[in-house]
Amino acid sequence: MFSHMMVGSNDLDRSKTFYDALFAALGGKPGVMDPKGRLIYMHGSAVFLVTKPIDGEAATPGNGMTIGFSVDSESQGDAWHKAGVEAGGTAIEDPPGIRESDIARLYLAYLRDPDGNKLCALKRM
Repeated sequence: MFSHMMVGSNDLDRSKTFYDALFAALGGKPGVMDPKGRLIYMHGSAVFLVTKPIDGEAATPGNGMTIGFSVDSESQGDAWHKAGVEAGGTAIEDPPGIRESDIARLYLAYLRDPDGNKLCALKRM
């Protein structure tokens, strides 16, 4: 359904450190800078980009927005979360773990990246 996801950043060097660590925890490669100054991460059929806003204004996180990353296991989600915190992210919400409801049983781990964007690692159990 989606072709790509993109978030804004005010510090691409800081974002590269953060997202390189997150994607490494998922088995991905470091981001590459394209000629337009955007960081590009490709993993499987997914593309994730980090850019300074093209309007020249400051990057701000979307209110109510969450970007979800699929993980293969709870341990991979824990590694993703740990890598993100160690690379400058902020742990938010409940600690990583399984959440149960009448609808689903999910493993979830939440972070904010250094620019405040809300990220989630998810495994459907």
